[in-house]
Amino acid sequence: MPDTPEITAARAAVDRRRGRVMATAQELQERLSPKTLAKDAWQGAKEKGADLAEDAVDAVKARPYAATGVVAAITMFLAREPLIDLATRIVGERKKTRKARRTKATQDEMEKPQ
Repeated sequence: MPDTPEITAARAAVDRRRGRVMATAQELQERLSPKTLAKDAWQGAKEKGADLAEDAVDAVKARPYAATGVVAAITMFLAREPLIDLATRIVGERKKTRKARRTKATQDEMEKPQ
């Protein structure tokens, strides 16, 4: 039994729709592939980083002294151990010098004729 024109038209419509569904499935597969997702995430991170850098430059231009103070505070925080060691050495040297002066003064007083 041959197909009627309506059945032939319906089969052609089904084939067209099947082709569109397959094309959509392929497009989704490409969009959701790990490579594409990673590329999109990397691009988004780069754009966000560029925006943050631009905002930081604008903030520094608007308040250069405040920005310098913040950078100095962060630097001192990060270098706190070497700075503490340096301060300890300086204070230790001063204590030694004072002690030596006191000892010398005491010796000088003891050697004075009375």
